Amino acid sequence: MKLDHTGIAVRRIDEAIEFYTNVLGGKLAHRYTSEKPGVETHIAVIELENQVIELLEPTSKTSPIERFIRQKGKGVHHIAYAVDDLHATMEEMESRGLTFLKDTYRINPYGRRLIYINPVHTQGTIIELCDYVDVEK
Repeated sequence: MKLDHTGIAVRRIDEAIEFYTNVLGGKLAHRYTSEKPGVETHIAVIELENQVIELLEPTSKTSPIERFIRQKGKGVHHIAYAVDDLHATMEEMESRGLTFLKDTYRINPYGRRLIYINPVHTQGTIIELCDYVDVEK
């Protein structure tokens, strides 16, 4: 398991992209919008020298990112860890009593399968597990 990216909740994604590219020297790798129920978010992936930042701007009042910003404010939303096989890792963790937020499971447009661990097991930190299918990382 290794750190894959850090998700950051923002109000204005264009301003955040400008900061991460022009000030910190990152490169905008991908930008897309997911209007799927339970996601409803503009997403920008910024590649820095040794890390990836995922900027997240809510697109609706029902977006989980909107709810997060209302409750906790802007800033770090989640930490994502890449695993070799998402389903095998989930089975192993479930055998140890961990649970997942099953409704968060999805495959993004770039082939990343992901799911969130139930934060009751992580002292409240939102942790995403992910792997990549049919793409080179």
